[in-house]
Amino acid sequence: MVYSWRMSRGWESKDVASRQEDALNPVQESTLTTAELEMQARLHSLELDQKRLERELAEARHPRHAAMLQAALNHIAEHLSIVKNSTPEQR
Repeated sequence: MVYSWRMSRGWESKDVASRQEDALNPVQESTLTTAELEMQARLHSLELDQKRLERELAEARHPRHAAMLQAALNHIAEHLSIVKNSTPEQR
């Protein structure tokens, strides 16, 4: 038996079309500074931590564990407000 390991034609034509489109639309350079990119990454990280802690708090069974998670959530909320309200020079 001989097997053909080629990609199907539909996939090949989509790949070629995608490459042609990418060539026509070059990637635009980011206009954000390094400090702004770092601030966005910090905000994203804090927001992910907040969501994780909220999910864990909803599932917490022990009161001490829930209190610890609530304290961590308060801490994250404080940092989020500081980062969101600060000027780029302060970040």
